[in-house]
Formats: sequence, C-alpha cells, structure tokens
Amino acid sequence: MVDIDIRIEGKIGRITLNRPKAMNALTYEMCLQIETALDAWRDAAAVKLILIDATGDRAFCAGGDIADMYASGLRGDYEYGRKFWRDEYRMNAKIFTYPKPVISMMQGFTMGGGVGVGCHGSHRIVDESSQIAMPECGIGLVPDVGGSMILANAPGRLGEYIGTTGIRLGAEDAIFAGFADCFVAKNEWPALVSGLIETGDLNLIKAASTIPNGGILKPQLADINNYFSGDTLANVVQSLTASNSDFAAKSLKFLKRNAPLSMGCTVEMVHRLRSCKDIRTALEMEYRFTHRSMQHADFIEGIRAAIIDKDRKPKWKHSLADNITKDVANMLMPLGADTLEFKEN
Repeated sequence: MVDIDIRIEGKIGRITLNRPKAMNALTYEMCLQIETALDAWRDAAAVKLILIDATGDRAFCAGGDIADMYASGLRGDYEYGRKFWRDEYRMNAKIFTYPKPVISMMQGFTMGGGVGVGCHGSHRIVDESSQIAMPECGIGLVPDVGGSMILANAPGRLGEYIGTTGIRLGAEDAIFAGFADCFVAKNEWPALVSGLIETGDLNLIKAASTIPNGGILKPQLADINNYFSGDTLANVVQSLTASNSDFAAKSLKFLKRNAPLSMGCTVEMVHRLRSCKDIRTALEMEYRFTHRSMQHADFIEGIRAAIIDKDRKPKWKHSLADNITKDVANMLMPLGADTLEFKEN
C-alpha cells in the first residue's frame, strides 16, 4: 500500500494521504510527492482544482512522522531535520499561494504537519469528527508549517491561547479561529467529492455546507483576551496565577505540561506576525526556531517523553518561573546564511 495516492480524477487533481494506521502522519517523502504533484498540475489545463483528503476515519493527518528526525538529532546530526523542515515549509507555501482552488477535507485529527497540508488551501472543510490542533509546545517545538500566521490572525488573543495550550478545536471553533472555512456533514462527503470530480464546480461546497455547533471559544473569548493579552509568557502566567477562576486554573494546567521556551517563543511569534498575510514571512520566522530546536531547545527531550519512552515526564530546560526573555530572543534571531529561502531541491 502506497503512503500517498496521487492521481487525476475527472476535473480534479486528487491527493489522498494513505497511512490510516499511522493516522496519516506525514513522511518526508510524502511532502516531496505533494509538492511534485502541485508543480505538475499548476499549468495543466485538464486540472481545474486540487482536492486533498485522507483515508480512514481517525485522522486527516495527525502530524509529521518525526522518528527519523529524532534518531538523527540524538546522534548530533541536525541537518536531516533542517532539510525536512525546509522542504516541508516550501510545500506549505505552495499550497497557500497556489493559483488554482485547493480543497482539503479534514476528518478526525488534523495536527501539526497536517495543518500545513490542510489549512492553507482556499476551501478548508471540516465535519463533526474534526479536531484541529497545534500541540507543538508539548514536544519542544513551536506552532509551525505556517500555523503561526493563522494564530496571529485569529480573533483577539486566541492565537496566544491556542498556540501555548495546544487545545483541540472542533468544527465551529476551527472555523472561528481561522483554521477552516466551512462545515459539511460527513455523510455528505461522498456526494460532494463525486460532484467535484464530475463538474469541478466549487458552488457544490457552498450548497453542501451547514452551520456547525458545539464551539467553546466564543463564550470564552473575553477570558482569553483578559488573561492572554500580556507581552510575554511571564505576563500570561502572572495573570493566570493571580486569578481564582476555573478558566485560569484549567489554562495553567495546560501550560504546565508544555515547554516554557517553546511557549515563550510562540507568544513572541504571534505578536510579531500580527496581521501578517505573507506565509513566507511566518515560515521564515518559524524556521529560525526549528533550525535551532534540536541543539538549543527542548525538541529531543519532548519527543523522548511523548513518543519514544512515553513517560510523559519531560525535563524541560526551563520552568514557568524562569526569566526566558534572552533565550526567546536568541531562538528567534535571524539565521543569516541559513535563512529559509524556499529553494527547490
């Protein structure tokens, strides 16, 4: 069974992630294959639009397959991970800037690298099972694959809240926060796909869309804006700690699980990218962190604790009480000769 199924069906170029047992986790080779398909179809008159979907019910794509990245980093070889990120980010940018409509259908979990594939197209569809998240701070990274730009453009202080806590967003919340565009009930998906293949008519998506319910972010937005409006992670922690509210206690519980340096950089990135509409600007800033993440941040330890040993007891380089201002600045400094330049292979 191939990991990714790429073909032309009727009027669409179709990319299907096909690793259901691995929750369609994205490998390096899959990233390259997606980019190759996009390049081939850019000027193909027969292809009217692109459809990206996935097999199985559990996940559209639960993230990147980072086992090889971890193993190489453990050996002190950081170049494989850096190459993975450089090429992945270039593919993410191509989806965002693609001249033809790009439709993504995101059932189940869409996390991390899955956001980079599914959340930058022109028509981003979710259903009643959808759970979208950027949980990178829990493994010593930052929201990347262009996700920092979505967070920076989310209403109010949602970007800081979603990025630092890593909470999962159902359909209504994903649309509200800017990770998705419309809700189509799962039982309508087969007919919608068939119609798109036959006609290439984007109006079919609007006709199939309905209004989701069950969101929690809108009712919490006042609290989120209140507690997450500080200039730094330390300000956010101080505000939450000073409160006796249930919302503050729950938010602190999320923050205490994650890498302080990653969260501090996430807050700073969201602030720097506020109102940014150029995904390449966001990806270049994200790469400043990921380029340094194995050597100077908590990525290796985060993967060990979450995926390798699965003890869920990471030993982060910092605590929430530490002053990390200088370390945040160092992680987000320009990379000079190593700056992400979106070069082709």
